[in-house]
Parts: sequence; C-alpha cells; structure tokens
Amino acid sequence: MNKQKNKLFSLKNLMANTKESYFVFINEVRAIFKDRGVMIIVFLAPIIYPLLYCSIYRNETLVNVPIAVVDASHSRKSNELLRHIDASPDVKIAYRFNSLEEAKVAFDKREVKGVVYIPADFNKKINTQQQATVGVFCDMSSFMYYRALMFASNYSILDMTKKIQIERLNAQGVTGENSTIQAEPIPFESNILYNEGMGFASFLMPAILILILHQTLFFGISMVAGTSREENRDHQLVSAKFNRGGVYRVLFGKAMSYFLIYLIWVYFILALIPIIFNLPHIGNLIDIYQFMIPFLLATIFFSMTLSVFFPNRETAMIIFLFFSLILLFLCGISWPQSNINGFWRAFAWMFPSTHGIQGYIKINSMGADIHKVSYEYLSLWIQTAFYFLTASLTYTWQMRRRNNNLEEQIDDAILQTNN
Repeated sequence: MNKQKNKLFSLKNLMANTKESYFVFINEVRAIFKDRGVMIIVFLAPIIYPLLYCSIYRNETLVNVPIAVVDASHSRKSNELLRHIDASPDVKIAYRFNSLEEAKVAFDKREVKGVVYIPADFNKKINTQQQATVGVFCDMSSFMYYRALMFASNYSILDMTKKIQIERLNAQGVTGENSTIQAEPIPFESNILYNEGMGFASFLMPAILILILHQTLFFGISMVAGTSREENRDHQLVSAKFNRGGVYRVLFGKAMSYFLIYLIWVYFILALIPIIFNLPHIGNLIDIYQFMIPFLLATIFFSMTLSVFFPNRETAMIIFLFFSLILLFLCGISWPQSNINGFWRAFAWMFPSTHGIQGYIKINSMGADIHKVSYEYLSLWIQTAFYFLTASLTYTWQMRRRNNNLEEQIDDAILQTNN
C-alpha cells in the first residue's frame, strides 16, 4: 500500500510540475508574441540576416580584377606571358602603360588593383639562360585583390617557366617524356579540400550562420527579461504570476519556449540556406540536429544567466551588440585558435558560439559525424550544465529578492493599518 501511495504521490507531483512548467512556457510564448521588438529579433532576423549576407557574398570569388601592365621588353616572350595572365579568370588587363610612373598614377586613383612590370632585359636574360625577373605590385587593402593577382601571375609564370625548360632541353637533344620529367621532376597537383572554389562565402558564412542563431537567441531572451523587469511593480525579473513552482520549473518552461522555436530555425538556417546558396552542405541532418541540441540549450541558459543583470530591454543591445565581431574573431575561423594566446582561448571557451561554429563546420563542410566532433559536443554539454547551474542560482536570487520585497510590502501595509 505504501509503495502504491508513493507511486501515486510521485505521479501527482510529476503532473503538477508539468502543469506548472507548461504555465510558464505558455506565458513566455505570449511574452514573445506580444512584443514587436522581440518578434523582429526572434522571427524576422533569422530570416533576413542569412538571406542578406549570403546574397551579398553569392559570387564567392572576385573575377576580372582590373590591373595595369608595363611591358618594357616588347618581346614575343613578354607578350606570351601577358596573354596568359589576361586569359586567367581572376584578372583582366585594363591598361597598358609605358612606365611605372604612369601605372602608379592609375593605381593611386584606384583605377587598377595591381601592376605587372616586365623589365627591358626580360627576353635577353631568357635567351642567354639567365634568371629573368617579373615585378608584381598588389593592392593589399584587400586580400581578395592580392589573391586574384598573385594566383594569375604565379600560375602563368610557372607555366611559362616549364615551357622554357622543355625548350632548352630539346635544344640539348633531350626530347619527349624525358624532357618533361627533367623540366618537372616533382609534378605539382593541387587538391583543395572542403572549399574547392576557394569561395569567400563558403569559408565565412557557416560561422556567421551559427552566430545568427547565437546572437538572435541571446538578444531575444534579454529583451523579454528586460521587459519583464519594466512591467513588474517591484522591477524584478520573475513576477509572481510566472512563478508557479520552484526555480527549475520556471527555467524549464522558459527554456522550452525558445528551444522549440529555434529548432525550426536550425533547419532553415543550417540546412536550407546552404542548399539555396550552394554553400558546403555535405553533413548529415541528424548529426547537425544532434549537435545543435546542446548548443541551443547552452545558449539559452547562458542568455538567461546574463539577462538577470539587465535592468531594461535595451541594455543587452547596447552592451553586447559589438560582441558578434569579437566572437567571430575568437572562434578560430578568421585566425587559427592555435595562434591565439591562452587568455583569449579561455575567454572564447565561455561562449557556446565558439564550439558551435567549430563543430558545425566540421560536420557540414567537412562531412564529419557526431563522433568526430566529440570535443565540441562534450564542451557544449558541459556549458549547458554550467549555465543551467548559474541560471538556477541567479533566478533563485531574484525570486528571494522578490519574496523579500513582498514581505516588506506586507509588513508596511500591516503597520499602516495598525497605525
């Protein structure tokens, strides 16, 4: 009988806890939908930002970058080299000048992004079997311009160098396959992994997509928390009507409202957007969702922890708006994590976006499964547990402050009544 009573009591507690968490869940969803600002952050931004950013970088690479050439040699070899460079899809010869001074004027006016200079002794040195030189001046204000010109010029020069070597070997009586082997004893073969087109969007956008999830979720939770403070008479985060049951029921109810909404955005942003814009998308959708579960939970509890300290809805936007760029730098995409000092690596570890970006790129761009991102996966679960604990502590502190304020108000009312 006692066991049956205990089971019945446990079942009633479970149903009561579920009902109370459901009440918090419904009220949090209502708070989201009645706030236009939160609606923009949680529902409109996850649609507009991925479409906007991917549209801007849709071309992936620069083509036909305008350059100038100065051919002081005026020889057959120099003309051949310039034809090779101009035939490259990366650059186009927009101007031909007679001197470097003229080319410098066009460069300073930003009419060209680079200059190729062939000296007067270019053909003579080749014919006398000396080492010839070619000057390449690049615009380093953007690495994209540098990359385009250096790729076009280097590959053209290497190709001409090989042909010249074969011609010299043929002149010495070495012909056929032997001349090719001697001209290129170690054949060069380039295999570009995970981003064959070397596109800028394929490199950068996967990281930005994770940041969109992270930042919109953070700002949405922070704005709802700030609004809750502003609307409560005692300016506390957790109002009495949103606190049926203990702190864990409140956390669970609030967290589930954002978690279920962002499960939809995970599919749209991380699965559909790469397909629509032809970004790398070789990952398994099940692995992506399995990896995103701890990422969303860690981000939610991280946001809930910090939201306790925001007195109003605008505070998070003012203080943390610039953090998106910082998180992008710290995630190890724009600069290798191995070259970041220990302090900043530890600082980056605090944010779910760091592990989320690394894990998502490995899964969706490199084809890894969930077992091959075990470090990032485990780190996100550790963050989930840690930030759940911090959220519990901060929410408990808030509830105690609210209860103390209520008790003080009741005592004041009793004193006024007695007086």
